[in-house]
Order: sequence, then C-alpha cells, then structure tokens
Amino acid sequence: MDKALNRQRILLEHLLPTSSHSSISLDTHESYSLSPSICAAENSASYRGTATSEDDVVIVGAYRTAICKSKRGGFKDTLPDDLLATVLKAVIDKTKVDPSEVGDIVVGTVLAPGSIRAMECRMAAFYAGFPETVPLRTVNRQCSSGLQAVADVAAYIKAGFYEIGIGAGVESMTQDKLAPPGKTNSKVDLFAQARDCLLPMGITSENVAQRYGVTRREQDQAAVESHRRAAAAIASGKFKDEIIPVSTKIVDPKTGEEKQITVSVDDGSVRNASQMSDGASAVLLMKRSLAIKKGLPILGFFRSFSAVGVDPAVMGIGPAYAIPAAVKSAGLKLDDISLYEINEAFASQYVYSYKKLGLDPAKVNVNGGAIALGHPLGNTGARCVATLLNEMKRRGKDCRFGVVSMCIGSGMGAAAVFERGDF
Repeated sequence: MDKALNRQRILLEHLLPTSSHSSISLDTHESYSLSPSICAAENSASYRGTATSEDDVVIVGAYRTAICKSKRGGFKDTLPDDLLATVLKAVIDKTKVDPSEVGDIVVGTVLAPGSIRAMECRMAAFYAGFPETVPLRTVNRQCSSGLQAVADVAAYIKAGFYEIGIGAGVESMTQDKLAPPGKTNSKVDLFAQARDCLLPMGITSENVAQRYGVTRREQDQAAVESHRRAAAAIASGKFKDEIIPVSTKIVDPKTGEEKQITVSVDDGSVRNASQMSDGASAVLLMKRSLAIKKGLPILGFFRSFSAVGVDPAVMGIGPAYAIPAAVKSAGLKLDDISLYEINEAFASQYVYSYKKLGLDPAKVNVNGGAIALGHPLGNTGARCVATLLNEMKRRGKDCRFGVVSMCIGSGMGAAAVFERGDF
C-alpha cells in the first residue's frame, strides 16, 4: 500500500502545477488522489505546470501582414496565396531556420472552398521557398481557425510527430465572399439549435445584447476605446516588430490604372463591430531543446488550448467559457493572466465576455482589437498570437502569462494560454 501511495505521489508531482508541488507532503496523502479532472484531456491540449522543460513547445517567430479593409483596402487586388507566402517566407528568413526541417504547415482559413484554398496554400509554400517535401494542410474552425492551426502544430510537436511546425492563418474577404449556405436540410426546422447555426452573425450579436443586458452605450464606449488604443499603438510603432511589409499592386477601379504599393500599416475602420478584412499571419513553433540548440530567442511557451461549445443563438459568449477552461488546463487562475487578446467580433459579445469573467479592461486588448483593426476570419487567431507575444516581450518580467481567445460562428469559443519566453 505504501509503495502504491508513493507512486501516486510521484505521479501527482508530475501532473500538478509546479506551484503546487511544495504543498504535497512526503508523509501524508490527504486531499491528493487521482481523479478524472486531472487525467482527462477533454477537448484541449494541456501543458500543466509552468516549469520549463526541454520538451516544451515554444514560439520562436510570429509575424503578420497589415490588416486591410476588404474590397477597398490595400490588399483588394492581392491574392490570398500571395499574402500567405509573404508571412511564410518571413518566418523562415527572420529565424534562419532551414525550411526543409519544417514537419508541417497548418493554415487556418474559412471562406474559400476547402479543396481550392488547400491548393492555394500549398502554392504559397512553394512561393515562399519551401521544398516539396514539406507537407501542408488547412483547418477551418471558423473564427478560431488561425489559433486552431497554432494549437494543432503545438499538439503534434508535443506528441513527437515532428519537432518544427508552422501554424498560420489567411483570409481574403475581398476574394471570398460571406454567403448563405446553399440547399439546407429540411430537418433543420425540427432542431432549434441547428436552425440557430444559420443565424447571421449580426443577429447573434443583438441576441447577446438583449439576453445579457449589454447596452448600446457600453458597446460604443468599448468601440471608442478600441479605436483609441489602436491609433496610439500604430502611432507609436508598436506593431512594427510583427508586421511584414507586403509589396503588391492596387488597381484604380475607375481608370484601371495599376500601381505598385507597399502595405505595412493596418488601415482600420470606424464602427462598433469588426470590419471584413484581408490579411495573413504565421507562427513558427518547435521543441524548446531544439530552439536552444539553434540559438533562437524564445518568444513564448505554448501552455494550453481549449475549445468549448455554447448556444449558437448567442455564439459571441464563447470566450467567457473557453478562457476559464484554457486557464485551468494550464494549471493557472484568471488572476495569473497579465494580458488578454479577445477578438472583438462585435462590441456586444466582447463587453459581455470580459465583464462575465470580471477582467480588468486595462489588461484586455491593450493595443486595440478587431473593432479597430479588422477581422480576417481565418487569420485572426494567429494574428492575435503575434500581437500578444510581442506586447508581452515589451512589458518584460511583470507580464508572464497571456491569453488569446475568440467566439466562433455556430456557437463555440476557443482560447489558448501562452507564457512569455524570457521569464
């Protein structure tokens, strides 16, 4: 019996967060027993504890294009594969990693037909200089697709399938339109929540405001603050370390005249919901031991990821449930988190989410969010990773943990926890 208890104690020391180890008595086993809550993986990739390990998954590079208005902005005449190729090339050029060492590229993308966009992304990898031996796939979990791509790569590295991978995101809402589904299954009217999956996103935003009492004034105040913070961040050059300039063309719709331009600044919007936008991002992940061997600076540690389901009629509340799940999975509490990047799909759901969790607004979207910058659907999650980690780096040792989260169309939420790399 004593041997069994000792084995359990050792196992728990590995499973529980590092901060809890000191509380485990060597002589007693009261309050410590294996339970489903400790062992179950659920719908998450869990990296319990915060002590560094050679097997940790780390981020060594995270870059993005600027975000531009669809149909009217700087990327209106730029194809999505060109946007993606720019960031894929940048993440390799900046880190000096041999592209042939990359085990997989996973790209989050939403609007384009899956088989077509998968081929375009593969083409982008060739444009960026990757050899034919490097595979690529796409993933679509709607607005969390870019974050899902990063989480998938982290999970595959953790599982030992490969040591280096790229999680990316791309969306051209100029090229690929938001459109209602084609033929709908007649059974949809028999299942209220299935029917609600088809609600326009704007209606779900109104539902959140009405159901949870988010006032128009609160929404407008949140929008004003998002714009104020984004304008200040752009003016002070805070995004320069993460934005890769894109040399492209733009065509005058009246004259047809084509001219070459370089896009390096987000062009923003004026509204209290996210604009339809174009953009791409790429995040390079690898095992910590390999990053050290290559002498690469570690921007951050990937600590946990969770995706959850919520009522499709109020899909925007997803972050309020995904964030606690991811934070718990990382062995942390909300009070341990210094910064949040919560996608501002709509002001109503953004306000609801941070108020529901009791978050300090001074910690959330400190450089503005999607209301000001835009929301290229498949790109947003990866973009938020780049923005979060660069801001954590600027803030230094007083900023250890950060969270990226967003709501997801059809009623879901996703969140991931990151630890600053040089802590």
